[in-house]
Amino acid sequence: MSSPRLILATRNAHKVTELRAILADAGLDLDLVGADAYPEVPDVKETGTTFAENALLKAHALARATGHPAVADDSGLCVDVLGGAPGIFSARWAGTHGDDQANLDLLLAQLADIDDAHRGAHFACAAALALPDGTERVVEGRLTGTLRHTPAGDGGFGYDPILQPEGDTRTCAQLTPGEKNAISHRGRAFRALAPHLRELLG
Repeated sequence: MSSPRLILATRNAHKVTELRAILADAGLDLDLVGADAYPEVPDVKETGTTFAENALLKAHALARATGHPAVADDSGLCVDVLGGAPGIFSARWAGTHGDDQANLDLLLAQLADIDDAHRGAHFACAAALALPDGTERVVEGRLTGTLRHTPAGDGGFGYDPILQPEGDTRTCAQLTPGEKNAISHRGRAFRALAPHLRELLG
């Protein structure tokens, strides 16, 4: 009997590899493929006002379009002194979607006068599972830390070079992929989703 197919709502191969590792660690034997396997399915507009809403929008759209269970996530950086911003706008904070450098530069400029005691922030991730019949589950994970004044490290992506996880002296961009998966908001969210996958997909 073949493994149940699970679609991950992303065309980012790095995310597919990451989730495959997390599911394997959780002992789940699933045939995981990215949205690339279904090029005819259009990307979903993220019109929700929370990470959970956006993750569910993407998961439901793919499950309906493919007839297979689908998982999706939405994540971002939430800065305490900015009232939780950039939040769901993290990937387009500087105006253009996915311009990591511009987003990072703008955020550091906005926080230039904020001293270390008030530079608390966390990465948040909502992971959603949707079945073709409309069944859904959504869970959240977070990684708390403080924001550095200057970027450090060349691993990871997005705001990784400036977030220093609680209890560490390095930024997320200075961690190995294994170290990052163990504590990351995405790792935590998808590990929390694993029992739901086991329950609903066997």
